[in-house]
Amino acid sequence: MNIVILSTYPPRECGIASFSKDLRDNLVSIDENVSIIAITDAKNSYDYPKEVIFEVSQDEKESFREAADFVNQSSADVVIIQHEYGIFGGDDGSYVLEFANHLKKPFVVTTHTVLLEPTFGQKNVLSRLGAAANGIVCMTKRSAKLLSKVYSVPEHKIRVIPHGVPFFEPKGRDELKQKYGYTGRTIVSTFGLIGPGKGIENCIKAISELVPHHPDILYLVLGKTHPNIIKKYGESYRASLVSLVEELGLTDNVKFINEFLSLDKLGDYLYMTDVYVTPYPNKNQAVSGTLTYAVGCGRAIVSTPYEYALEILGDGRGLIAQNSDDPKELAFLIEKIINDPALKQSLENKAQELGKKMSWNNVAKLYRSFLEELIAFADSKIKEVVSDERSLL
Repeated sequence: MNIVILSTYPPRECGIASFSKDLRDNLVSIDENVSIIAITDAKNSYDYPKEVIFEVSQDEKESFREAADFVNQSSADVVIIQHEYGIFGGDDGSYVLEFANHLKKPFVVTTHTVLLEPTFGQKNVLSRLGAAANGIVCMTKRSAKLLSKVYSVPEHKIRVIPHGVPFFEPKGRDELKQKYGYTGRTIVSTFGLIGPGKGIENCIKAISELVPHHPDILYLVLGKTHPNIIKKYGESYRASLVSLVEELGLTDNVKFINEFLSLDKLGDYLYMTDVYVTPYPNKNQAVSGTLTYAVGCGRAIVSTPYEYALEILGDGRGLIAQNSDDPKELAFLIEKIINDPALKQSLENKAQELGKKMSWNNVAKLYRSFLEELIAFADSKIKEVVSDERSLL
């Protein structure tokens, strides 16, 4: 198959970009031909790799139409649109409709945000994409139900395919702690592009609750500030977190690793982690690549009760808080794991078992199967139309 993916793409620093590169690389590894149409923000230029065959200017509506025309004239068999409202221009990312409406190739939409209570504009964009697309991929059963009930996407179009997990070379926790100078510390970590809405401040407050009983605890906040946050607000949010750490007297117990981590280095930090935390306050969050990575490394995980976590960490694969913004509850659950080695081992084993099933190689095969089905169905419909037209001659 000749596949085209419309998405942000590295070296642009963005979770969707990382997702698309992982998907592309693993489809290529199973002998598919995959090219990229990269969505570029106006204020930056990127040195894209050779698989990027066209660049779309995020805030120029006409650029999306030009991209569709380019694909229509290409040898592409099918297109995958990575959908996240914030990566497309227009109100609620409506410029993606310009691409979809002018596309003459079969296409699939991978949804990264499926809201229970969308605004009128958000619902309009995703509903129209769902109506026009040949197929819709979501990453949880909960999202599949929302696509059907809230966005009126026909159930036969929807396929649940999990977020992929990259391969991390297993490494020893104690050896890694020694390598990074954290010997004897109990490591709690969170990673991802930092910004308001990630709940980091609540986890910092949770650490404050734990320090009196666990003075060796160290919370690692891994990741740079999200580029879009920096554009609008600079580093004011990160500065507020640093101020909170100082105010609570936690300078020896909280450390910020302000980097966009390579996969190898991320693996180091995850494998040295004793308890991984996703403290996100938004209960409707449909997916979390960072949580998926932690599952892939077989970590003991504590999470707030957002949609993706409820599904991924169910059946004893993690500990889930009842409240989205209660630092004391987070502290209680973190301490529960610290104080119970058997529980910690059980959580790690169950997470690792799930992570193996969600490997990117397996996920790429699921995408290939779905795309082949859709192409075959689209071809059969074309033959039906041709047959009907000939019968009229």
